Amino acid sequence: MPIISVTNGLYANSNEIVQMFGEKFNCSIITDADIIEKTHQTSNIKKATLQKVVESKQIAFNDFTHDKEKSIIALKKSLADFVKKGNCIFYGLLGHLIPKEVSHVMRILIIAAKEKRIQNAMTKNSLSEKEAIKEVYNSDKQAFLWTASLFNKKAWDETLYDIVIPSKKFDAQEAATLVSKHLEKFPFNDEEFIKQEVFDYQLAALIESLLSETGQELKVKSNDGNVIVTIDKKVLMLSKLQQKITKIVEAVQGVKSVETKIGKNYYKSNIIHNFEFETPLRVLLVDDEKEYVQTLSDRLKLRQFASEIAYNGQEALDFTDQEDTEVILLDLKMPGVEGFDVLKKIKETKPHIEVIILTGHGSEEDKKTCMELGAFAYLHKPADIDLITETMKKAYEKIESARNNEA
Repeated sequence: MPIISVTNGLYANSNEIVQMFGEKFNCSIITDADIIEKTHQTSNIKKATLQKVVESKQIAFNDFTHDKEKSIIALKKSLADFVKKGNCIFYGLLGHLIPKEVSHVMRILIIAAKEKRIQNAMTKNSLSEKEAIKEVYNSDKQAFLWTASLFNKKAWDETLYDIVIPSKKFDAQEAATLVSKHLEKFPFNDEEFIKQEVFDYQLAALIESLLSETGQELKVKSNDGNVIVTIDKKVLMLSKLQQKITKIVEAVQGVKSVETKIGKNYYKSNIIHNFEFETPLRVLLVDDEKEYVQTLSDRLKLRQFASEIAYNGQEALDFTDQEDTEVILLDLKMPGVEGFDVLKKIKETKPHIEVIILTGHGSEEDKKTCMELGAFAYLHKPADIDLITETMKKAYEKIESARNNEA
């Protein structure tokens, strides 16, 4: 049951080589898109979020939602399911999520010099030199950001792979022959060994998924059902977290023992992010006074409100078009698109978003207009931080009530 993970440089003729691998080794080819689709189908994570994670793009509100970390854990779980089936070739960047402990996976890099790949792009896809350079650069950047985040290594670092295939020197058939020779060194015929590796990999992936809701940075390893959970990020009340981890893990079928350890990145903090805290997790602050809005964001963060910032009305509209937002704290007087226009547009197109006006230049007439347009509340600067957070909580209660009624 051969399992191969292929990483490639764009336009390195890897498609032909991977297709040959599939035919020669009778393996299914599983792309990053396939893994993303499976993960989307088996979790409540949006495909757009998963794609952003793979592309190493910023995830809004991630400090509080931990969507990036949860996405990676969910992707790992999908990979583990594919590994269990065997006879597959992972083609893309996501194969890097398979831990080194799964030793029966052969990791391959197919690469060519950048100049050669640019030339291939121009020849095969009829791109201009400028277009080809841009495509190759962007693809390489994505690969380098991905491996840097996982291993602190460059994407083409040979230590990440069992074999490197320079596509300039090997055609598809020659590459397949080369891989056949290397496969002889892998334990593909030791069924019991593979079965144990897959069991531990799936168990660790499942436990990571279950523990992701704790909101902490936890790393899981399993050895024949003996599970080690490493706490690698700041926590408050360590012993309480360890007890919670133990209780969750012990309930998982196949676990023989549970041990918790402290990782090198662990340190104590007087702030804890509690994901069961019933306050809005997605707040957008819209104000052109940069120093004021940044200070407000910092103060809200201390009160467990995740916030993003837009410095003008158009930024706010663009943000809400692409990101889930629950509450907007909106200034009225801004250059370009004013707060009135933002409020009107938001309530027309996304009425579920609650908008709280926070302005230093408003009047009673402005307040009347805003409330008629659908604003949740109208506050004057400088507003007390407790008044702001209390108003946000009430807005969130309205949102939750609407969700419950729909359900």
